[in-house]
Amino acid sequence: MPMLVPRDHAEAVALFRAGVVGALARSELSHGELAAEIRKLADRRWRSPGRRATKQFGASTLERWYYAYRRGGLAALRPDARSDRGRARELTPAQRELLLDIRREHPGASAKLIVRTLVLDGRLATGSVSVSTVTRLYRDAKLPRGPRRDGHTRLRWQAEHAGALWHGDVCHGPALRIGKTTKPLRIHALLDDASRFVVALEARHTEREDDLLDLWLAALRRHGAPDALYFDNGSTYRGDELRLACERLGITLIHARPGDAPARGKMERFWRTLRQGCLDHLGTMTSLHDVQARLLAFLDEHYHRAPHGGLFGKTPAEAWVGAKTRALDEPTLAVALTTTVRRRVRKDGTLDVRGLTWQLDESFLSGAVVTVAVDLAGAVAPVVEHDGRRYTLHPVDAVAAGKRRRPPPAPPPPTVPFDPAGALLDRLAGRPPRHRPEED
Repeated sequence: MPMLVPRDHAEAVALFRAGVVGALARSELSHGELAAEIRKLADRRWRSPGRRATKQFGASTLERWYYAYRRGGLAALRPDARSDRGRARELTPAQRELLLDIRREHPGASAKLIVRTLVLDGRLATGSVSVSTVTRLYRDAKLPRGPRRDGHTRLRWQAEHAGALWHGDVCHGPALRIGKTTKPLRIHALLDDASRFVVALEARHTEREDDLLDLWLAALRRHGAPDALYFDNGSTYRGDELRLACERLGITLIHARPGDAPARGKMERFWRTLRQGCLDHLGTMTSLHDVQARLLAFLDEHYHRAPHGGLFGKTPAEAWVGAKTRALDEPTLAVALTTTVRRRVRKDGTLDVRGLTWQLDESFLSGAVVTVAVDLAGAVAPVVEHDGRRYTLHPVDAVAAGKRRRPPPAPPPPTVPFDPAGALLDRLAGRPPRHRPEED
């Protein structure tokens, strides 16, 4: 339990004054006895709240405190606020309005910068006002330094139930030393809003849309589909493939307002916990496998089992029980996650799709630019769609291709006699034509 303390400085002063004259107010004293006791108090030195030096108070002051305390208790001993509080007495009304307008228009500028600028451009005289006076003016006017506020009141919010909304984000971890080079470490995660349960967590070297889709697909297969996904505005989460897949699966895709970092507070709080408990202590990791093993151990043995402050003491694993998600079968995923890409077929009949090389047996398409239908779920092989027909691709097997016997060369087609110069020579020499039309 927190200690009981005065609400403000005025109440602290009232409490101090009550301590000085309180004993007298509770005693039955004659007028002469009261005057004598007050003179004794006036001879003593006292340290007021917030002051380092001691001081004496006059008998008239102590007598005023005494009668005020008897009449109204602690509240009557509170010091009165100055009538010109917040008005910066050193400033004229026009100067105050000028300073307040500048702070409203430029909330990031410091009081020192504002005063210096107004002095340089002649709107304030040198030494006419101190920086501390302007600072107090802004504090009393509730105009703190910082980003401009739109007047919106931020409320604490949460999804209706576990499985309704998933947050997604990427955390940059320490670089991994692999051989003589270093590679970046990117931690991808999907976090359930209502339960704070991590439905997917994976270490990778990149943060592309393909990485997110792979992570999301694994979470869909394991836990089902949520009602909505919530991301920031990074390029990883703005791709057409993600948007199209969400629409096909009936999942709402939500992006946070640009520049509104507090809106992503739950995800940022998880990253802070993950850094303190795992990422800051990786040491000399040399592979993604080692990092992934430690990430999963952190989740299973600590994070999902530890009581969470935002869940009123429940653990994420307990809050995730009974999550409401939609189960998805493989055909549904295949239809929703099928996309098309354009590729040029090489002379050897191969093309690359999603980091893999595929073989096309139709040699007449060599060199052509074709459309490839790709199932991101990986249930079926890519298919080439060309001129209304579909041609199945299969993975390249270079060893088998090296042992494959080529068919014998086809005999050359028969040639059609055609000799323009010879025909002219026969005519010049008076010889009959070499070929005569067939008679009916």
